[in-house]
Amino acid sequence: MAPMLNIAVRAARAAGNIIQRSMDRVHDLNIDRKGQNDFVTEVDHRAEAAIIQTIRDSYPDHAFLAEESGKSGDSDHVWIIDPLDGTTNYLHSFPQYAVSIALEVKGTLQQAVIFDPFKNEMFTASQGGGAYLNDHRIRVSARKKLAGALIGTGFPFKEQARLDLYVDTFRDLFPMTSGIRRAGSAALDLAYVASGRMDGFWEFGLHPWDMAAGILLVREAGGAVTDMNGNADVYRGDIIGGNASLYRLIQKQIAGSLKKHGYRAR
Repeated sequence: MAPMLNIAVRAARAAGNIIQRSMDRVHDLNIDRKGQNDFVTEVDHRAEAAIIQTIRDSYPDHAFLAEESGKSGDSDHVWIIDPLDGTTNYLHSFPQYAVSIALEVKGTLQQAVIFDPFKNEMFTASQGGGAYLNDHRIRVSARKKLAGALIGTGFPFKEQARLDLYVDTFRDLFPMTSGIRRAGSAALDLAYVASGRMDGFWEFGLHPWDMAAGILLVREAGGAVTDMNGNADVYRGDIIGGNASLYRLIQKQIAGSLKKHGYRAR
């Protein structure tokens, strides 16, 4: 395992330990509202601090882009961190949440970790080195048609002005597939696409920390992730992912709705 990936794994486990130790007292946690349907807890803050400290101990000159503390430092090496993706799930003891850590070097994703502390599943990827789940190589699914496909998604709950656009894309895809799942953690959704558990994924309004690690995982597992228009620059927040066949089919299937709503990438 590459040294920087090893540190990311260590940081993810440190955060996961904090998250799981608090599971039996989630109803006693201090909770703040960052926005509509957007919550942060003391666990988010403590997990993020543990991740940053673990990385800084080895790489004190690196920079960070973290969900709770924002940007810090100035370096070609930027760690992109979501300490607890799926906070609302966590607050309801719904076991679908994860730690997400990615390393970007000069604008290129190079390392990725998504850790599910409840299931003890560690998804990792290095640029050019493939994607893994608990040290076993993973690949995207081989499904070539929407018929029979299982697709992941997320609701635009922070941007409800885009709900009509989302609903129309949902209508485009739902009748064509065997099912659509909205589990509440984009990081895990992308990890599941990378491991073949789901065939594809689309969502509007994500942040870099929601998706950076998942993007590298999918790509290193043989899949594709772009924005809605097929551009590789996905940090505007609207993404489609999947194996090469499903990714293109999803993009084609929702194109009419995007045009109908005058869609423009943000």
